[in-house]
Amino acid sequence: MSSENGQGGGGAEGAPPEQLALIRESVRDAKVPRAKPRTWRGAALAEELPVARVLVDKGVLHLDRYFDYAVPAELDEQAQPGVRVRVRFGAGRHRVREGRREGGGLIDGFLVERRAESDYSGPLAALAQVVSPEPVLSEELLGLARAVADRYAGSLADVLQLAVPPRSARAERRVSPTPPTPPAPPEAGPWARYERGAAFIESLASGGTPRAVWNALPGPRWSEELALAVAATLASGRGALVVVPDGRAAARVDAALTAQLGQGRHALLTADAGPEKRYGQWLAVRRGAVRAVVGTRAAMFAPVQNLGLLAIWDDGDDSHSEPHAPQPHARDVLLLRAALDKCAFLLGSWSCTVEAAQLVESGWARPLAAGREQVRRSAALVRTVGDGDLARDEAARAARLPTLAWQVVRDGLRHGPVLVQVPRRGYVPRLACATCRAPARCLHCSGPLEARDAGALQCGWCGREEAAWHCPECGSFRLRAQIVGARRTAEELGRAFPAVPVRTSGREQVLDTVPGAPALVVSTPGAEPVAEGGYAAALLLDGWAMLGRPDLRAGEDALRRWLGAAALVRPQGDGGTVVVVAEPTLRPVQALVRWDPVGHAVRELADRAELGFPPVSRMAAVSGPVQAVAEFLAAVELPPDAEVLGPVPMPVGPAGRPRRTGGPPPGEQWERALVRVPPGSGSALAMALKTAQAARMVRGGGEPVRLRIDPPDIG
Repeated sequence: MSSENGQGGGGAEGAPPEQLALIRESVRDAKVPRAKPRTWRGAALAEELPVARVLVDKGVLHLDRYFDYAVPAELDEQAQPGVRVRVRFGAGRHRVREGRREGGGLIDGFLVERRAESDYSGPLAALAQVVSPEPVLSEELLGLARAVADRYAGSLADVLQLAVPPRSARAERRVSPTPPTPPAPPEAGPWARYERGAAFIESLASGGTPRAVWNALPGPRWSEELALAVAATLASGRGALVVVPDGRAAARVDAALTAQLGQGRHALLTADAGPEKRYGQWLAVRRGAVRAVVGTRAAMFAPVQNLGLLAIWDDGDDSHSEPHAPQPHARDVLLLRAALDKCAFLLGSWSCTVEAAQLVESGWARPLAAGREQVRRSAALVRTVGDGDLARDEAARAARLPTLAWQVVRDGLRHGPVLVQVPRRGYVPRLACATCRAPARCLHCSGPLEARDAGALQCGWCGREEAAWHCPECGSFRLRAQIVGARRTAEELGRAFPAVPVRTSGREQVLDTVPGAPALVVSTPGAEPVAEGGYAAALLLDGWAMLGRPDLRAGEDALRRWLGAAALVRPQGDGGTVVVVAEPTLRPVQALVRWDPVGHAVRELADRAELGFPPVSRMAAVSGPVQAVAEFLAAVELPPDAEVLGPVPMPVGPAGRPRRTGGPPPGEQWERALVRVPPGSGSALAMALKTAQAARMVRGGGEPVRLRIDPPDIG
C-alpha cells in the first residue's frame, strides 16, 4: 500500500488517474526534494525512525491507504506501532505557508509503522497526539483486516472499526491478571458419540490443526461439546475463539466454559456487556491474560494470542452477517483467519449450510458426524401433514389445526411443554408450481420469477419477462403463492387448549428457558426457548410460508429453522414427536424426516453448481438510483468472465419509515444489478468494483451507489 503526506499530498502509487491529478494539483506549490525530517515548526523530531505511517479513520475507498507524519521528540516513546493517534487531516481546507501546511481538523487513526524516511517528497505534518500508549493494532490483526477489506471491496478503516472496540481509559488502567496455566487435556465426553469425535479432541490437545464441519446431534449438549474443544486447545498451550449468533447462545457456551475451566479463564464478548466492560475483556485477551473467547459476531476479530482453534456455531443464522460496511460474514472472516494463522477450524450446527458442504467437498475440511443409529437414538420422531391431508381433514378446515397435530399436542401436554413454531410476519412467498411446488425460475439465468402488473411474470435477477412459463418438472402451467396466516394460526391453537398456559417468545420478548411443566410455547423461528428436560412435542406450522420465501436459501433456511426447533424435543425413545405441516415430498421436508441435513446440503450444492449459483459462483450486488447504477456499470472494468444480471427495480421504501440497511430511501426508486463470476474470479471482481467506486468518490457530486459482495438475499 502506498503512503501519502498527512494532508493528502505526494506519491500515491497505484491510485486512480483522477485521484492522482487531484493529488498533484494539491501539492504543486509544496514540492521539495525528499529528505529525512528533523524539525517541525522549530520543535525537534525523534532521532530514530522519525516518520510515522498512519491509517486515518476515514472509511472512504479513495483514502484507503497510509499517510506519513513526522514524529515529535516528545511523542517518540509513546508513538509505537499499534497505538491510537490523532492527526491533522483535510486537504480541502489547507494552504501552504512558508513550506508547510496548516489547517485541517483532528482525526483519529492508528500508527501502523515507524520508518526512517518517507516516500513523500514534501514536508510532513506532525503527529498531533498519541491518544493512548496501549498498542491495540497488532500486525496479525492488521493483516486480517486488510484481507477482509480486499475480499469485500471495502476500506481498511471500516474493517478496523468493527475489529477494535472504542477506547475506555479506565479499562486500560486496570492491570490484567497473570495468564493461567494450561488445563489438563479433557476426556472426549459427549464427543465420543461421534465417529471421529474422540480423535478430534485428541488432535486439539496434542497441538494439531484439524479442520472439521460438525453436524451436531440434537439436544442441549452442543455447548458442552464446544467447551470441551476449547479446553483441549488450551491444554496444548494455545488460544481458542468461539463465535455464536446471539447472546442466548453465548450465555450457554459461557456457562459451559465456566463449568469446564472454572471462573475467570475465558472472556465473553457481547454487546450486552456495555462499552467499558467489553473493552476491558478485549484488552485482557489482547494482553494474553485470557486465552479463550466466546462472543457474538464482533468477536470474530478478537485478538487471541497463539490462536489454536476457531469455531463458529450455526453459520446459517443471518446474525452472523455484519450490517455495517463492508458487511463481512463471520464464517468467511474465520476462514480467512484459519488460513492466515494456520490453526484448527470447527464449523458446527444442527443443520448444514451449502457453504459447509462445499468445505467438505473441496477437501478443505473433514466431516464430523455421528452414525445413523446414534442419530436415531438422539432425535425425535418426525411426522408430516401435507396439502392432501389438510384437504381431507375436517378439523383442519374448521380450526386450521390438523387432526394429527391436535392429537400430538394433546398427548404431549400430558408429559411436558409443547413447542409451536409459527413463521413470523413479513415472510413473503415466491411463486411455485401449483401442482408439484417446484420454484418458478427464469429460463435465462435461473433467477426467481415474480408477478408484476397485469399478471406478467418477470425475473427478479435479470429483469426479463417470461410470457410462456411452464414447470420443467411436471409441465404444469399453473402457479401458486401461499398466503401466510401465522398469527391467526397461533390464536386458533391457543383457543383449542384453553386450560393450558400459553407462553410466547418472539420479537417483543424472547424467552431463554421455560419450565418442564405442561404448557404451550408459541415461538417464531430462532426465538425458541430451551425447556427443562426437553419438549414433549413440537408443531412446525405453515411450512409453505417458510419454503415459499423469495430467496435462494429458502429451503436451506427452512430446514435449519425446523431442525433448530426439533433439536429441543426429547428423543423418540422418550416419546418426543415433531409434526411439520408441509408437503412431505419436498426435499427439505424429507431431510427433516430422515434428520439428514448433510444430504440436503450436498444436493443443494450440486444444483447450484449446475445453475451457477453461490457459493459455487461469486456474486456482487450493485444498487442505487437508476442513472447512478447505469453510470457505474458503464465505467467499471469487470473481469472478462463476469456476467451482469439486470438491473431490476428494488421495492420502494414506504414514505415516513426508517430506511432499511442497504435499501432505497423512503419513497425513492432504486435498481439493483447482480454481477456473477465463476470460481477463481472473486478477488478480481472485488478489486474492479472497489477501484470503480473509489474513482467515483474522487470525482464526487454523483448519487450514491452501494456495493455488497456475496449478498445474502439475492432472491
